[in-house]
Amino acid sequence: MIDAQMLTQLQSVFEKLTNTVELVYSLSTHPKQNELLNLLTQLESTSLNIKISSSKEQTSAPSFFINYNGRKNGISFVGIPSGHEFTSLVLAILHSDNQGKLPDPGIINRIKQLKGPIELKTYIALSCETCPEVVQSLNLMAAVHSNFTHQMIDGEMAQDDIKALKIQGVPSVIAKGKLISSGKSNLATLLTTLEKQYGAEKTTQQNQNLGQYDVVIAGGGPAGAASAIYSARKGLKTALIAEKMGGQVQDTKGIENLISVTYTEGPALANQLVKHMAEYDIKIFEHRRIKSIENKTLKNLHLDSGEFLNTKALIVATGAQWRTLGIEGEKQYTGQGVGYCPHCDGPYYKGQDVAVIGGGNSGVEAAIDLSGIVKSVTLFEFASELKADKVLIDKLKSLDNAKILTNVQTTGIIGDGSKVTHLKYTDRQTKTTQQLPLNGVFVQIGLMPNSQFIKDIVKTNSFGEIIVDNKGRTNVNGIYAAGDVTTVPFKQIIIAMGEGAKAALTAFEDQMLL
Repeated sequence: MIDAQMLTQLQSVFEKLTNTVELVYSLSTHPKQNELLNLLTQLESTSLNIKISSSKEQTSAPSFFINYNGRKNGISFVGIPSGHEFTSLVLAILHSDNQGKLPDPGIINRIKQLKGPIELKTYIALSCETCPEVVQSLNLMAAVHSNFTHQMIDGEMAQDDIKALKIQGVPSVIAKGKLISSGKSNLATLLTTLEKQYGAEKTTQQNQNLGQYDVVIAGGGPAGAASAIYSARKGLKTALIAEKMGGQVQDTKGIENLISVTYTEGPALANQLVKHMAEYDIKIFEHRRIKSIENKTLKNLHLDSGEFLNTKALIVATGAQWRTLGIEGEKQYTGQGVGYCPHCDGPYYKGQDVAVIGGGNSGVEAAIDLSGIVKSVTLFEFASELKADKVLIDKLKSLDNAKILTNVQTTGIIGDGSKVTHLKYTDRQTKTTQQLPLNGVFVQIGLMPNSQFIKDIVKTNSFGEIIVDNKGRTNVNGIYAAGDVTTVPFKQIIIAMGEGAKAALTAFEDQMLL
């Protein structure tokens, strides 16, 4: 199951293990039980500190849990963590022994302060590209928290659970039979969710001063990385705050338009950004958000972690996120009929009726992909014409089970309390309101700038983009912005990098003039 080259790489990865990590499997008559045993046996062969054993417990699906130094550490898997989830297993082994890339002590302390007991299950699909980040984040929390358990469950192995819990999208995080998180998420967001759900012990981290800097960059994507590197190269004391290093780039597949790089992929580029920043004296505070800003000559930035720091200059490079409809029922039924990743959640709607909202390339591509799975797909577009490329529109029009509605406004998502049943919309020409019976709604309406935390301080346009001049300055002295969060046209990686560098050079120039 693991090829020879990968086994050699894993031997190098696991050579740092110092204590015993035991993979304890259950007994099962499932056809894939031997596949799991082969995987675990191969992993055992890569390190003297990895052992496998049987719990003697009988289960319907292949499953195992992790013992660390003879005791359960709260991490378990139902199914075979292959494909995208294989990395989740590798990291679970490393994190069990406090190895691999771990959050800084401030974040580790926040995790430990969560009030237990916490028992979570995450239902995933092995084809889901957004699931591993959720699984890895929660596994990490289980590894460092003494009263926290997390189980990854392959939905294919738990169809009865899927039906009983009415799960219609992955990843779905369940606590005591209730959905607490659905869809794409990261460590920062999940940690905040759990703090609200379970509470946290008071800690000395509250009001902890992280220091004073010449420039602080908000955002860890291409614009933020470029700003940090250029600031550090100019000798400025530099810090960077980010929810996740790489930002939106992490979710990008093939990148073929980054000049001088014929092809790369989002995660690889994100890793290169981090590696490049590591060459300079840049203090990185990951898994955090700026909560509020005291806009003085020396700006005071308060973080959602309870920490704060001071800076002479702030560069906002927080990028953008998928836009939501903001209509009745959308939030309520997210993960139970409303989704944002057709590739991840499409299989849950096999033979059913769905809608796609958005007539751009993303929306039309989603409708085309879904048409091969679902009974019918209806595309809704607010404008009078689709905005997608002609070749995509022609393909969609050729499909027998696809329908296009233009000049319509979606106004509500209706359900029965546990799942979506109808989509409400208005014909903008006739002003009539109708309801379409369906099972799922996929939202594909573009990106929204992540400017909410600063929109009351700097000027933004009607789309929420921060207004900047040709040097990246906002209307507020000492605050700059770069990349997709700004009014600069053409949201491209290479443009974001250039704008980030420009903002950093401007901040340096302005400080030299003081």
